[in-house]
Amino acid sequence: MDVVSIPDAEDHYRVLYDQHGRIALLAIDEDEAKSKLARIEDKTQVPGGNTQLNLHDGRNVVVKEDTYSTGDVIRITLPDQDIADHFPLDDGAPVYVTGGTHIGQAAEVTGHRVVRSSAPNLVSLENEESFQTIEEYVFVVGADEPEIEIPEAEFHG
Repeated sequence: MDVVSIPDAEDHYRVLYDQHGRIALLAIDEDEAKSKLARIEDKTQVPGGNTQLNLHDGRNVVVKEDTYSTGDVIRITLPDQDIADHFPLDDGAPVYVTGGTHIGQAAEVTGHRVVRSSAPNLVSLENEESFQTIEEYVFVVGADEPEIEIPEAEFHG
């Protein structure tokens, strides 16, 4: 979900996986290049009663009110890194699969099972077919509709 810009050429790209697991560059416009999506991997309490959100790309964002859950996705403005939007991992959410057999596919969440063991949590998804994957491979891309374009992907729902 990284955004790569080449200012001299006025080109902007979003880095994604295609359905064969290869890295793909998707051309985006300048307005879309002013933000990126980041999944919340972990949360940490920091001094002052604040919460630090630890994101999938190594960034950390400190928030005063903790209304976020791990697995949720936030939209971060670039370059100031302010939180512009929040997309929870809920039933009906449009998602992009970032690993496993269904890499590069778009789907809709139909269920989420938290496993109380060392096994990964599972997410049930649906597009042309119904399937499950581990929570780590699921990346929410919007609330009701996708907020970004995904190559070779069609959302059904």
